Amino acid sequence: MAIVTVFALTAIQYKYHQVAEQIVPHDQATREVLAHLQSLDRDLQFILHAEPGSDLLALQSVRDHVKAIRAVNARLSLRQTAVSGSLVENLLRSMAKASPESLAYLRDIMVVTDRIDQALDSYTTARRKPPRGGEAEATAAAFDAARTRVAEGIMLTLQHAKSVAEAYGDINNGIYQIIRESVNAILVVLLIASTLLFFFVRWIIVAFQRPIAAIIRQIDSLSTGDINLAKKVAIKSADEIGTLSKKFNTLVDSVYGMTVYKKVIEEDAALDDVYHRLGDVFESELGIHQYAIYDVNAQKKAMRVAHPPLVGDAKLHCDADILTDCNQCRAVKTGHKVSSFEFPGVCRRFVPEAGMGHICIPLVAGGIAGGVVQLRFAADAQGSMRDPTTPQKLFNAETYINQSLSVIEAKRLMQTLRESAMVDPMTGLYNRRFLQDHTAQIISGVLRRKTQIGLLVCDIDYFKQVNDTHGHDAGDLILRETAIVLKNAVRESDIVIRFGGEEFLVLLMDVQPGDALLVAEKIRQAIEAMKVTVGDKVLQKTISIGVADFPGDTDGFWQAIKYADVALYRAKDNGRNQCVRFAPEMWQHGDF
Repeated sequence: MAIVTVFALTAIQYKYHQVAEQIVPHDQATREVLAHLQSLDRDLQFILHAEPGSDLLALQSVRDHVKAIRAVNARLSLRQTAVSGSLVENLLRSMAKASPESLAYLRDIMVVTDRIDQALDSYTTARRKPPRGGEAEATAAAFDAARTRVAEGIMLTLQHAKSVAEAYGDINNGIYQIIRESVNAILVVLLIASTLLFFFVRWIIVAFQRPIAAIIRQIDSLSTGDINLAKKVAIKSADEIGTLSKKFNTLVDSVYGMTVYKKVIEEDAALDDVYHRLGDVFESELGIHQYAIYDVNAQKKAMRVAHPPLVGDAKLHCDADILTDCNQCRAVKTGHKVSSFEFPGVCRRFVPEAGMGHICIPLVAGGIAGGVVQLRFAADAQGSMRDPTTPQKLFNAETYINQSLSVIEAKRLMQTLRESAMVDPMTGLYNRRFLQDHTAQIISGVLRRKTQIGLLVCDIDYFKQVNDTHGHDAGDLILRETAIVLKNAVRESDIVIRFGGEEFLVLLMDVQPGDALLVAEKIRQAIEAMKVTVGDKVLQKTISIGVADFPGDTDGFWQAIKYADVALYRAKDNGRNQCVRFAPEMWQHGDF
């Protein structure tokens, strides 16, 4: 449109210069010349009828008109060569010079003027001579020649004026034509521009508005938790919008994966299952194969490797002291992320490994570090991350860890509640409910391993006298001390249960026939040697123990416990402070 406008203005300016340089000057000159010629004709008519001697003034007027005509012609001729203004104006002015017809008119009118001047000279010369017969005819001929030349000039000027008027009309028509064509061209340009704008707007809608609208809809869906992978943004271009759509689809995949992951771990039964799921994500989704997940027991101040298990060639990458004293782990102690990439050698408990760095992320929930995730990545000579994708992997890992924290805390709380419901609060031993809930698991393990369980039913002798004589506080102290002796007298894999009141049940796992009685005697001696200070008195108690084997004595677990209980009562009947092994003759009641 700008080009059309510039072209139109240039053409109009050219036409304007044609009018200014050709039409207007020649029109004015034609009018002046015509006026002078008409005045010349009138003066000549006056001279024709004037008395001799009175025509001198008229002759002078005729001379003046001739000079004026010459001056007009000279002005026009000078204008043709005048140069002024800018380069463009001079160029347009040079293009708009007078036409050949105008130049011919200038030449012709100059010729006519010269002839008029010559005729006047001849007439003046003839009038100054004495009148003679032949001179009068010469004067009349010169006068007629002058009038003829004037008439010829008038005719020539009128014809030139007509041609100037026609040229002016042509120029006007040309200007109108330029304006019409310019308007038409502008309309065409506007039409083309509108069409291009329509297609551009449509392209904008297809390339920008629709993908952005789809992204906005997906964001709304994400905000409400409605994640549908079928609603991914279509990638239709390779520009920034296509890149944005691709990145957004990747984000949707990540959010969807995390949402599914969280739903799965929420339905897992145990805390270790959650740790296992988190490890699977590290390996399969994030490509992190060097890691370890530690579970922290805040009450025992200990921690253990929850996943992956230390089997085969697997080794602990930290000092083993952290397993028995979790406060030696910097991440547990501070509750902050520990990174050797930020500060080499920051953790003294990490076992250095050439070409490897570590990042330990505490699993903090409720202000307490309930676990630690240790990630190990390749490091260069300067201790920086060697793989450029490691920061993104680390970010994704932290995201999954943060998604797991609430579930881990809930599982830990449920496990604590479950354990508290199965633990006797006074002695810290398992209670009867624990035995009821885990009977099937205990039995299946023993049968699978084809071993035996030694069952010891223990009862403190004359315990009621302690409560009656020294009070219940003394009785509670006796129970707690007895529990300590029982736990110290058996292995870590064995189970000690407060069966009720002053009665205890000990499950000796995977023992050989006869071993249970030996352990029972060890316990009896330890209880007999136990001294409990109550105020200013020292109390010593004894214990009676009944022994049975499962499935050695019977293939019924609860029946075996009953047999051990029968043996216990035989020990009490025989005088207490002794261990009695169950024998078949002690049970005379038939099937249990």
